[in-house]
Amino acid sequence: MAGLIVVGIVVLGALFIWASAIRILREYERGVVFRLGRLVALKGPGLRFLIPIVDQMVRVDLRTVTLNVPPQEVITKDNVTVRVNAVAYFRVIEPNKAITEVENYLIATSQIAQTTLRSVLGKAELDALLTERERLNQELQAIIDDQTEPWGIKVSTVEVKDVELPQDMQRAIALQAQAERERRAKIIGSEGEYQAAQKLSDAADIISQNPATLQLRYLQTLLQMGVNQNTTIVFPLPIELMNAFSKWTGEDGDGGERSRPKPPRGPMPDLPEMPEIDPDTGAPVLGEDPGPGNEPPEPPPPGPGDPPPPGTGPGA
Repeated sequence: MAGLIVVGIVVLGALFIWASAIRILREYERGVVFRLGRLVALKGPGLRFLIPIVDQMVRVDLRTVTLNVPPQEVITKDNVTVRVNAVAYFRVIEPNKAITEVENYLIATSQIAQTTLRSVLGKAELDALLTERERLNQELQAIIDDQTEPWGIKVSTVEVKDVELPQDMQRAIALQAQAERERRAKIIGSEGEYQAAQKLSDAADIISQNPATLQLRYLQTLLQMGVNQNTTIVFPLPIELMNAFSKWTGEDGDGGERSRPKPPRGPMPDLPEMPEIDPDTGAPVLGEDPGPGNEPPEPPPPGPGDPPPPGTGPGA
């Protein structure tokens, strides 16, 4: 009985050892084999046998890994604080280096991506961060790939996913975009007016060559007005007819009466002189009284043919 128990234990131990010596690797996996702590070989996919207790194998996944970079607080070159997150795609191309050169290549690649994201975006301005996204992605991919190349890792793509702006900065950008749209609208409207003016000038030159063209245009306008069933009809008249009518009625071309010559005016009567004003009292200064030697001279006696002075005739 005891012998059977011993035999069973030996068989179970042999089966366990045999099971630990067999490894099955998938197509996208590689096995890094260590024999007594030394790197000896790289195993490919399929059924692989190891020496029990002596060999140890580490599996490495060769598929592309999607690494989500956590949001990072970044201060841009123009001193604007933003939160940026990104995503990186990489894969292991040399499993031996990925196991022997770095402790954990996943964590190491994530830390490198975070620090590179902050340093690269911190050198760019906010406008470049929003408009030159492709250039920044290529720069990030090149820097991270160079730093992870000694680990046997190839970074294929790095993309900035989202840029979170402060509320006041979002309002400022919205106002800037609105002003830019208004500027474009004004420019487009001005160009349309300029082109319309050119076309009208060309049309005026063509119409001036044949006056009958203007009359046809008048008739077309009346036809268009009549289609809308309007009750008011505007009939254009030539300017020459209006000028002839104004001459016949005695009015000038501007609609007013014709100017008539004004009678000449006679000479203006002499006005009495104003008395002088005393600057001290403000009262008018009267003429001085005539003294004994200042009397006015008497008029000469009338001659035989002179008319009698007023008030001395027979009817006085």
